[in-house]
Amino acid sequence: MTYILHMTTAAAWEAGKTAGDYRADSLDTQGFIHCSTAEQVARVANKHYTRRADLVLLVIDGDQLHARWLFEPPINPATGQPEPGVDELFPHIYGTINPDAVVDVAVYPPDAQGEFHFPQAVADRWQV
Repeated sequence: MTYILHMTTAAAWEAGKTAGDYRADSLDTQGFIHCSTAEQVARVANKHYTRRADLVLLVIDGDQLHARWLFEPPINPATGQPEPGVDELFPHIYGTINPDAVVDVAVYPPDAQGEFHFPQAVADRWQV
C-alpha cells in the first residue's frame, strides 16, 4: 500500500463525503488534486496554510483510488508551471477522491506558534 496525504478543511471533506466524491478546487483549476507524502506535508502546510486551525489531513490508500495518480514535480498554482529549482516529486490525483480510499482523517491544527508538524498518531497508525 502507498499512502498519500491531502490537506483540506473538515467542512470540505464532509461535503465531499455527502456528495459521494471529494474534489478540491485545484481539480477544476489545474486538473488535479495536490497531495503530499509524510515527509512533505508539514512543510507544505507551513508554506500554504499558516495558522489555519480548520484543517484535516486525509490519509489516502493510493491503491484504492479510482482516479489515476502519480508523482510529479510541484506545480505553482499561480502559473500552472513546475516550480523552478525543486527536484522532489509530489503525488497528484487526476480525478476525485472516492471516500472509501480514505483510511483515516486526522484533525491537523498548528501548534501554539502557528507551525504545523506531522501528527505522530498518524505516523504510528499508518507507518508513513
